[in-house]
Amino acid sequence: YRIGRGVDFHKFAPGNGITLGNIFIDCNLSIIAHSDGDIVLHAISDALLGAGGLRDIGYYFPDSDLKNKDLSSLKIIEESLNLLKQKNFQPRNIDFVVVCEQPKIQPHVENLKISLSNILNIDEDSIGVKATTAEGMGIIGEGNGIAVFAIASLSNIQ
Repeated sequence: YRIGRGVDFHKFAPGNGITLGNIFIDCNLSIIAHSDGDIVLHAISDALLGAGGLRDIGYYFPDSDLKNKDLSSLKIIEESLNLLKQKNFQPRNIDFVVVCEQPKIQPHVENLKISLSNILNIDEDSIGVKATTAEGMGIIGEGNGIAVFAIASLSNIQ
């Protein structure tokens, strides 16, 4: 097995909702990002790429390239999966934690697992989803940002 880690951080701005793991969460926030800002898919993509011994998403999708402006994070994870497939790897399991004061993530855990199961083509019970707060510390603790820490394992394609 191969294991990789992915981490991503973004600031919040006032808005009409955020997308995490391709699930829309209605709230009064938006994520400031060059792409569509799906921080869950970004962290998972980096974890998968790392497990495959590949570069990070910034290498494949640099924010200096205008064609990546507002890019769908589904495209990022699809390309990550294609790169893994070229090396005969497939996702085995993922685990991630979302760190933010708001919105609350717990009500969305099951929908996140279903969405990610479909995207990654792995069983829902191979996906761990957790959430925590920063206990009022720093920019995230003040409610001005969000972070995701992800790990992923790969297996060889049979």
